[in-house]
Amino acid sequence: MSVALVTGGGQGIGRGIALRLARDGHDIALVDVNEAGIESVAAEVREIGTKATAFVADVSDRDQVFAAVDHAAEALGGFDVMINNAGIAQVAPIDDVRPDDVQKIWAVNVDGVLWGIQAAAAKFTSAGRPGKIINASSIAGHDGFAMLGVYSATKFAVRALTQAAAKEYAARGITVNAYCPGVVGTDMWVSIDKRFAELTGAGEGETYDKFVGGIALGRAQTPDDVAAFVSYLAGPDSDYMTGQAVLIDGGLVFR
Repeated sequence: MSVALVTGGGQGIGRGIALRLARDGHDIALVDVNEAGIESVAAEVREIGTKATAFVADVSDRDQVFAAVDHAAEALGGFDVMINNAGIAQVAPIDDVRPDDVQKIWAVNVDGVLWGIQAAAAKFTSAGRPGKIINASSIAGHDGFAMLGVYSATKFAVRALTQAAAKEYAARGITVNAYCPGVVGTDMWVSIDKRFAELTGAGEGETYDKFVGGIALGRAQTPDDVAAFVSYLAGPDSDYMTGQAVLIDGGLVFR
């Protein structure tokens, strides 16, 4: 039985990933600052028929991330897959960005991924076994978006960390890849849309609809769409893949 840890697992894409991996047969460790959210998702995982454990941690704190990985391995009897999914958004013109804004989003979106990579690699190495590290980037990690400048920078940084870590850890049998979602119908996009409305005068829902209108497949993305690709990255069929940050966006950004 494989053990997978999902940060930001209490809602949205993280919840979708956790439930999909549970259906694939993985035992699931859920990590989030929202205790009620991860306890609820843990209950859903157990209903599917696999084990689950919940651990409250702030991914921007290195010690807490290492503690979360230790907890997962001890509670579930192993550790095989690390999914650095936790992230936050920030909508602001570049002119308006201030140091506190940068520090907050960078601490979660970049530092959190870095600490997750370190903690997972250390655990795999101490166990003398291979493992998989899977990071959350974004379409904004391939294209910089107006009003999402710092957010885009964090997601470009995740791509860089993914590539560097893949090169450093390949000899240990550890693969490192990233998934790059587009416009997903989650609470994060509700917040993004509202912020765009405040800044641009667009009606609520207009920005979301505009982005969705550019998707080739003609619909917004769901957490299950993202989770299906993460399922591949977490499974044996991706064993020969490393260092990649793959767009899974329904055809919005093309590379």
